[in-house]
Amino acid sequence: METVIILVFIGGYLAITLEHNIKIDKLIPALVMMAISWALISLGIDDFSQWFDSGKHSLMENFGMLGHEDKMHLMEETLLHHLGKTAEILVFLLGAMTIVEIIDYFDGFSTIKAAVNFNSRKKLLWMFSVLAFILSAIIDNLTATIVLISILQKIVKDRNIRIWYAGLIIIAANAGGAWSPIGDVTTTMLWIGDKVSTGKLFIYLFIPSLLCMVVPTFIASLLPSFQGDLELQADDNKPKNKFSSTMLFLGLGAIVFVPIFKVITHLPPYVGMMLSLGVVAIFAEIYSNSKFAISTITSEEHHEHASHSPVHYSLSKIELPSILFFLGILMAVAALESLGILFGFADGLKENIGLLGTEPTGTIVSDLVVLLLGVGSAVIDNVPLVAASLGMFSEPLDNQLWHFIAYSAGTGGSMLIIGSAAGVVAMGMEKIDFFWYLKKISWLALVGFIAGAVAFMATRALF
Repeated sequence: METVIILVFIGGYLAITLEHNIKIDKLIPALVMMAISWALISLGIDDFSQWFDSGKHSLMENFGMLGHEDKMHLMEETLLHHLGKTAEILVFLLGAMTIVEIIDYFDGFSTIKAAVNFNSRKKLLWMFSVLAFILSAIIDNLTATIVLISILQKIVKDRNIRIWYAGLIIIAANAGGAWSPIGDVTTTMLWIGDKVSTGKLFIYLFIPSLLCMVVPTFIASLLPSFQGDLELQADDNKPKNKFSSTMLFLGLGAIVFVPIFKVITHLPPYVGMMLSLGVVAIFAEIYSNSKFAISTITSEEHHEHASHSPVHYSLSKIELPSILFFLGILMAVAALESLGILFGFADGLKENIGLLGTEPTGTIVSDLVVLLLGVGSAVIDNVPLVAASLGMFSEPLDNQLWHFIAYSAGTGGSMLIIGSAAGVVAMGMEKIDFFWYLKKISWLALVGFIAGAVAFMATRALF
């Protein structure tokens, strides 16, 4: 039965990658493979000899001895656990996307657009890469990608050029998220699990992460796609909304507040995001009423805005297919994790390569295992692989191994567009083709990944 479930996952994965060839939206195979995988687990629950306890990050020792009813109850609890963890990400996404759309409702991004007074492709590339690197460390790589691609859509007119920028934003955002405890979900897992501390994470990973961003950006700046000047979006001649700057800074400030709220309360990020959305929505409603009470509505778009609350209008603009795609992918991967398949994959790497402990040779082998985990995180979601590594290794707090895992899992996902949350959301927002990314961007991500890994090994030797 495990083989069948793996084949279902591979089939669904292929259908997602071939989306543009088979003319089926990627969310459909994602949802189908999720549902079929869990259905097969339910039907064949008595045939499985192992079960992965997600709470303890380890395989259950007595699963085979449980009765049918106990196994079904455990499966339902596990399914609910994974649905809860997935829902945290989806609700967080909904909140972030809604705030971004509310900013756009008030034409807030025109403030940034007006600040971009140059049309050099190369300068714009460096601007977005640096912004992605910094913002992802503060507001996490997923939210940074949403914000920056939303801004990009307001600045760059040609989509064929815009997807190049989006590809480099993914690399930079994942690199920036690796050195911050709140920048990437896998780094947060290691931080909460007392495997890494904030200070040491910065010391070990800032330079490797910076190189992981700088090297691909520098190489990309030499490519033909980033040569010459760019045709920027034309001004739409709409009267400037007097609240645009206020809503821009309020919205971005509310997003920046989310990690602060998390550190203070120790609650999941989606709780802070909902608070931020509520605050932004209050001001949006107040400003909206003020706006329409004192102005004459002339354009069709303004009529449309006038008949909706800003929040309702913004919610209608969200990319729900991307949300459902996330649901399908994460829950399908959760099925593989629950059966211990991913844990077995990670543990198999450890055994087959021959982890030798803390001796020099063992360090080299450990590095190879972690690098392979990084490559694996591009193919499969990095969250369960890091969860498996928490059970594989028993090194103490701030052991260099944990920092290398944080770097490798955080940045390795950039090598495929569906290998990271930032990539998946960019894929949805810009309709980026899997194979286009594979041909044009993946090699840049690989070069950056290797450059950062080499820098980490050099940094490790100094400390």
